[in-house]
Amino acid sequence: MPAISCVSRTEHFSAAHRLHSPHLSDEENRQIFGKCNHPSGHGHNYMLETVVRGPIDVRTGMVANISDLKCWVKRAVLDVVDHRNLDADIAFFRSHPSTTENLAMFIWMRLARIMPPGLLHQVILSETPKNKVIFSGEGLDSRDFDECLA
Repeated sequence: MPAISCVSRTEHFSAAHRLHSPHLSDEENRQIFGKCNHPSGHGHNYMLETVVRGPIDVRTGMVANISDLKCWVKRAVLDVVDHRNLDADIAFFRSHPSTTENLAMFIWMRLARIMPPGLLHQVILSETPKNKVIFSGEGLDSRDFDECLA
């Protein structure tokens, strides 16, 4: 049985958003999200770590080619979210509050669609140096994936 390893790639992107849920009243949004609910929004310099996991190929010595991982992240994530207003520019966030949790889930779904099945292990998304979300795809079903492409 081959050894199993994890490999990660870290990228950075900038994006604006407003924490506001269409499922809550304006007053509830203000109470829950505070200053992050400001109508003009705010921005972050996010750090994204994409972790893949699998057997180390005996011929190549790799779990995945890091060049492929770099291309997948660029195509599925950076080209879509970098220097964007998440709420205004990405349809998914019209029905999902643009929290870091939902952004990590969105990124997972986009990556999982283009990567070899079972390779994606975790998406670790840092909104600030103190706040990060780790998402592993748990709880998603095939219907969820259609939403991230709209």
